[in-house]
Amino acid sequence: MKPLFTMLAVMCCIQIVSAQDLSAFEKKEFIKGKDTLRYRILYPEKYKKRKSYPLVLFLHGSGERGRDNEAQLLHGGKLFVDEKIRKHFPAIVIFPQCPPDSTWARYKRAPNSDVRIFLPDQAATTPQILVKQLVDSLSQNFIVDERRLYLGGLSLGGFGTYDLLTRFPDYFTAAFPICGEANIPLFLERATQVPLWIFHGALDNSVSPKADRELFKAMMTRGAKTVMYTEYPQAGHNSWDSAFAEPKLLPWLFSNKKKN
Repeated sequence: MKPLFTMLAVMCCIQIVSAQDLSAFEKKEFIKGKDTLRYRILYPEKYKKRKSYPLVLFLHGSGERGRDNEAQLLHGGKLFVDEKIRKHFPAIVIFPQCPPDSTWARYKRAPNSDVRIFLPDQAATTPQILVKQLVDSLSQNFIVDERRLYLGGLSLGGFGTYDLLTRFPDYFTAAFPICGEANIPLFLERATQVPLWIFHGALDNSVSPKADRELFKAMMTRGAKTVMYTEYPQAGHNSWDSAFAEPKLLPWLFSNKKKN
């Protein structure tokens, strides 16, 4: 019985440490009129109020939607509380949470099909508008460095990442969409200058990698020098696990900085 108790004790310790790590993300709310955006924010370990920091904004997938202000940290949260990451890449990290009845981007499914139809002529969704307003407020108050605004997202958040870049092509410094999908013609028209590292799983049955392959090919055909594409042959929809494990992801992300 002793080995069993030892194993249970170790598991409990791991759970406690994990909870403590994620608790470094403070719970906050951004309220605008009748609308509320719940989000978690992680400050650098030696945060100085009079200093502007890089910002990493990460949009979660559909499974993490809710109002608990906790589920959005399920994928990616542990990466940013890692001691080495916080030491080498001091930044403000924000994980907003989309409510269960909304999305980060405007699109709909075609009848009896997995094909997604984008709706670029419609206004952005309320959660996306609130996210943009939140970042605006931080930038205007010199809390974050507007030359170093980084954006990422997985699945539903990958759609949101592409949509934000399309709507505000000069706003973000660099982005890393994971298993998402873009409105390819509109993205090519507006946002090809944004440094981009795209991730997808070859076996993804939820969001086919076809669109990301086409986007990357089209950007390369146009001579884009700021785009990379990584496809994991054995990965399904959870390609974010491999993307977060990429040792060059954050060095690449933070190497990008706007000149003006």
